[in-house]
Amino acid sequence: MKLVFMGTPDFSVPVLDALAARHDIVAVYTQPPRPAGRGKELRPTPVHARAEALGLPVRHPVSLKTPEALADFAALGADAAVVVAYGLILPQAVLDAPKRGCLNIHASLLPRWRGAAPIHRAIMAGDAETGICIMQMEAGLDTGPVLLRRATPIGAEETTAQLHDRLSDMGAQMIVEALDRLDTLTPEPQPAEGVTYAAKIDKAEARIDWTRPAVEVDRLIRGLSPFPGAWCMIGTERVKLLRSRLASGSGAAGQVLHGLTIACGEGAVEVTLAQREGKRPMDPAEFLRGVTLPERLT
Repeated sequence: MKLVFMGTPDFSVPVLDALAARHDIVAVYTQPPRPAGRGKELRPTPVHARAEALGLPVRHPVSLKTPEALADFAALGADAAVVVAYGLILPQAVLDAPKRGCLNIHASLLPRWRGAAPIHRAIMAGDAETGICIMQMEAGLDTGPVLLRRATPIGAEETTAQLHDRLSDMGAQMIVEALDRLDTLTPEPQPAEGVTYAAKIDKAEARIDWTRPAVEVDRLIRGLSPFPGAWCMIGTERVKLLRSRLASGSGAAGQVLHGLTIACGEGAVEVTLAQREGKRPMDPAEFLRGVTLPERLT
């Protein structure tokens, strides 16, 4: 098939690889390069870099709503567009341009967790499972009928980074299957019940409140790892906590019980990966060689 691929972050790269191996990618759309690093030099998106390595033509318009952008997209004559974490809303004219429409790979079991941060929110909410939906796109936010869905359990100690990689590979396999079976799949409208929205992660959510139950603190740490990273103060230093698990023990909220096991409002959390400012992530033994912990964390 003649496909347009539309994606931006690392999550989208395995999907691009899978499609490029089987189909004719006539154009790759991604977000424009943005300043990054200490020198604030323009850095292409992960999809942009991968597309260039594959020898695919790349487009990165700031908007798809201009007459020029709409005409350029329509002129591609694509059979279908595959969209995964692109970052721009597609106007109706773009949705209508490909002969077989636009297909979206969404990292949740729709209609749960429509929106920007479904992986983070599933872990933070304590969901037992999540998955991938291949959806026919329409004008609403992740409201289109579902062609293919597959569930996967969320591990008790799984972080957003780990689940992200699993779901990315899962999405790559499923979109290939969906395109192969496009003539026989029946689009299923999403139910009206069970709709939730995965709001974009706000950095203000990332500070740990040790008065919360351990189960909530653990979910926050794992759900915000690696970005933006849940954090607390250890003395005068802001430290990111990147992996954790529930632990036995109790005490005053924020009390250091032993090692990096910290008491919460109910129960305790054992931190298994932490990162000081300007340092790399470290396991508890390495971390504690360079830090003297106070009696309580804040």
